Amino acid sequence: MTEIGFYHLTRTPLERALPRLLEKVAGSGRRAVVLTGSEERAEALNALLWTYDPGSFLPHGTARDGNPGEQPIWLTPQDENPNGATVLVLVDGMVSARLDAYERCLDLFDGNDPDAVAAARERWREAKQAGHALTYWQQTDQGGWQARG
Repeated sequence: MTEIGFYHLTRTPLERALPRLLEKVAGSGRRAVVLTGSEERAEALNALLWTYDPGSFLPHGTARDGNPGEQPIWLTPQDENPNGATVLVLVDGMVSARLDAYERCLDLFDGNDPDAVAAARERWREAKQAGHALTYWQQTDQGGWQARG
């Protein structure tokens, strides 16, 4: 059973929220796979993670960089785990057939997009039926996260 956290983005876009969440994952010593909707999106997020904060370093890579086993964070449009990650991060409404291979999954979705919210609700229903442990997180006014019931 995988612990799945649904992260309802309401205050900041994915490009601002994702790096902070990945900092927490990396800070805990865990590896992550970020499953994106396209190769272009993976490369855009790859570039973002190099520049989002001049004072931070978040080691990561994509297929273009190679050596996935050496990358603590791997960004990819493929449902794969080439870096031995224990955390899966889903963006762009992606789903994985490999949820059971991870200890934890973060499903980030845009709360200002009704279609994205409806799709997240469907993913929630499917994950619940599959027996995963679910939590729902909503952004606070300050951009942090608060668990909701």
